[in-house]
Amino acid sequence: MQDLRDKYIAAIGEASDEAGLEALRLAAVGKKGEISLKMRELGKMTPEERQIAGPALNALKDEINAALAAKKAALADAALNERLKAEWLDVTLPVRTQRQGSIHPVSQVTEEVTAIFADMGFAVAEGPQVDSDWYNFDALNIPGHHPARAEMDTFYMHRAEGDNRPPHVLRTHTSPVQIRHMEANGAPCRIIAPGRVYRADYDQTHTPMFHQVEGLAIDKDISMANLKWVLEEFFSAFFEIDGIKTRFRASHFPFTEPSAEVDIQCSWEGGQLKIGEGDGWLEVLGSGMVHPKVLRAAGVNPDEWQGFAFGMGIDRIAMLKYGIPDLRAFFASDLRWLRHYGFASLDVPTLHGGLSR
Repeated sequence: MQDLRDKYIAAIGEASDEAGLEALRLAAVGKKGEISLKMRELGKMTPEERQIAGPALNALKDEINAALAAKKAALADAALNERLKAEWLDVTLPVRTQRQGSIHPVSQVTEEVTAIFADMGFAVAEGPQVDSDWYNFDALNIPGHHPARAEMDTFYMHRAEGDNRPPHVLRTHTSPVQIRHMEANGAPCRIIAPGRVYRADYDQTHTPMFHQVEGLAIDKDISMANLKWVLEEFFSAFFEIDGIKTRFRASHFPFTEPSAEVDIQCSWEGGQLKIGEGDGWLEVLGSGMVHPKVLRAAGVNPDEWQGFAFGMGIDRIAMLKYGIPDLRAFFASDLRWLRHYGFASLDVPTLHGGLSR
């Protein structure tokens, strides 16, 4: 045992790297190591011999393990010292220039949409994200039995027992802003209402919180022709393609009459979507003439005034314009994704300077 001790203590002291040290550990105390094999021979000894050899072997094993651990720590310290020498940094040198942050695609597209409609005379209106169900549903001619009012689709705010106030919801669209604006300012008006909205849905193209922009124009002689012109001008400016064809399909919304779904011209080539060409159609928004009941709920006389309204998803049109495949990535806070799809923070979208430089 003394020969084994001298042999391995010397070899451990001369080890120059962790690989060599591991080889010595296996040779000494591994399953088939010399010291391990010696310990297996204890069963063949007499009780008197085991009383002497057992403690001696255990002491030898402990000493070898301690020497291995000490050498491993010494090698690690030496490697760290070498690394610190190689990675030495002069802190008196000038600092590295900071990388500019980037603008999120949702913020970028909101600014683009605002710039386009501002050029057509639309102001931006805002409202609360938590609103009463009267503004969110009743004032918009959405009846009590409508599926959108079910708790499986809408987030209702908790009410304490005995609270008799009207129920409040996380707004499901930005249409309540239209009601509030007409209540406060009357007619005529021309506004867009961008902002966050909430619905109980979650998949590749739906998230519980997303962004919408809705438009409203009220005057005495407004018609569907004006709506069609406004939307075609918007699509041409937003997608930066002249002459995008649109298609209006009859539909039904409680707050507009008549109502129409709007499609834009597109094509699919090799799995790639191209806007403004081909024979295909892609639905992008809902629209129509404001229902007289909605005007009346907002304090506007429907016998004197009329107008149009439309609504679209900001996240959705951002996906279409910039080729973003999954809506959930908008809210994942992945810096790599943000660097790839983000926009320069100092480039403000303008019609004359370019929306998406």
